Amino acid sequence: MILYVISVGLSVTMGLMGFINLAHGVFAMAGGFILSTVMARFGMPFPLALVAAFVIVALLSIVLERLLYSRLYAAGDLAQVLFSIGLILISMALARLIYGNLAAPVFLPDYLRGQVHVLGRDFPTYRVFLIIFSTLIIVGLWFGVERTRWGAMVRAAVDNRAMAQSVGINTRLLFMATFALGSGLAGLGGALGADILPIDPGYPLRFLVYFLIVVSVGGLGSIAGSFAAAALLGISDIAGKYYVPQIGAFLIYLVMISLLMWRPAGLFGRR
Repeated sequence: MILYVISVGLSVTMGLMGFINLAHGVFAMAGGFILSTVMARFGMPFPLALVAAFVIVALLSIVLERLLYSRLYAAGDLAQVLFSIGLILISMALARLIYGNLAAPVFLPDYLRGQVHVLGRDFPTYRVFLIIFSTLIIVGLWFGVERTRWGAMVRAAVDNRAMAQSVGINTRLLFMATFALGSGLAGLGGALGADILPIDPGYPLRFLVYFLIVVSVGGLGSIAGSFAAAALLGISDIAGKYYVPQIGAFLIYLVMISLLMWRPAGLFGRR
């Protein structure tokens, strides 16, 4: 679920803008650090801290999109890759300067600690909360993309950007709003998963391959594809490390290669 919440924004923005944004993990890292900071220094409750992580990261992404990203939309793939790698390195250096090398502490409220009894078994309360909360995000995204005017414009721009512009869709504003939503979701995912995936200055590079695998296996611009890929890869990764620890770390790559050989455009991607 954490992989999905973080990666789905990257899938939509790459599918819509055609921008190779390897720095997507930077927004997830920022969300985790924001959550930790507002809770530790300002005493903000956990639910409000999640909202703050989403809103602040989304607003910061708008500034970056207007000042930096928009200048490279027409650039080649190499320029976009080099820019995003540079942004990763700069953000890691800033995070290390501000927060040091240690992982950001996460203070879960009492009602999210402990165990919850479900179907005869005990599960960590926070992980049950993550599954339920992320499921609501999935439903909300599906409804937004499939049943709203904004979603129709996004799908139209993904299918044919030039035609979308010709019928009066402001693709510049649409790009900015979609980029902010995708980045905000990354920040929210980083904040939600901070207790499971530690937030430290090395976060954007350490988990970059996971985000890219979800996007490539699911298919660019696909909400359902990102969820299917995140579920399949997350479960296979953990199952492999549990049942066959000798090769468990490589199982996720074997699954990715097999799926992409079968469907090069991803599970729900278009050829």
